[in-house]
Amino acid sequence: MTLCGILLYVSFVPELLICVYFFHQIVWLLEFQTFDDKSSAISVGTGINKQLTEMIMKRRNPGQTLVVGKQEYKSIIESSLGIHCLHNEIVMDVMWGMQRHMHRLVPMEKSELPKEDRVPMSQGLQMLLSRHGFHVKPKMINEEIVVAALSLFKYDVAKKEEYPPLRRIGGFLKDVSGIDCKNWRALKLATAFKIICTHEIGDLDEMLSKDLQIKLLEDADRYQDLIDRPACIVTYRRLLYAHRDSTQSKGIFASLVKKAKARESVLEEHGN
Repeated sequence: MTLCGILLYVSFVPELLICVYFFHQIVWLLEFQTFDDKSSAISVGTGINKQLTEMIMKRRNPGQTLVVGKQEYKSIIESSLGIHCLHNEIVMDVMWGMQRHMHRLVPMEKSELPKEDRVPMSQGLQMLLSRHGFHVKPKMINEEIVVAALSLFKYDVAKKEEYPPLRRIGGFLKDVSGIDCKNWRALKLATAFKIICTHEIGDLDEMLSKDLQIKLLEDADRYQDLIDRPACIVTYRRLLYAHRDSTQSKGIFASLVKKAKARESVLEEHGN
């Protein structure tokens, strides 16, 4: 496998690994080999065998850092081949993502990873769920929970991307209409500019008071040369749909977590 090394230093990359779409922009297949006896391929006692060495040297470019899934692999490869390796929490999230998407990355590989080689839970997934008020044990994670978490992730990404430009034009609300939007969130800002751009108040605009809605309608024409109306409407729709999906997913997610906890309780009662 190879991956975009720059993204290993981006703060939110662990959460990107939840999403299949983003994962395939980070990791892609160069070569895949199986080893009947993993301990003969790489171990503290024997170092690295010829087959693995040849694959590493063939696929690695000069000066390129090798990402590895275990600290012991880092030590062995660095001492045996003199190649700088990287192993940290983000790399472990990459490994977690690879495990989840292995059937897409390597369609010809049908075997399952042994239990001792599996990463139980992504740091990014844990961060995402905690931010939304869900605290889930690693052994409770299943495919349904990961899929439900994807909508939460997409909404967070939409807010992260859209908030800075909304914040920049948000100053016009104060200058033109005398509205202090200092502590407003992304969707609330987008809703205000949607009213300005469309000259309409909808059922979904209730996060703004009636007085604010009326004020924005009255002042709408004064924003004519200050904002990009089509761009504001696109931003509003993106945030609205992402928020709607996220809200629905939270309900689904809560139900899935409840079921997972119930399964865990049953297994504990039976001593598993």
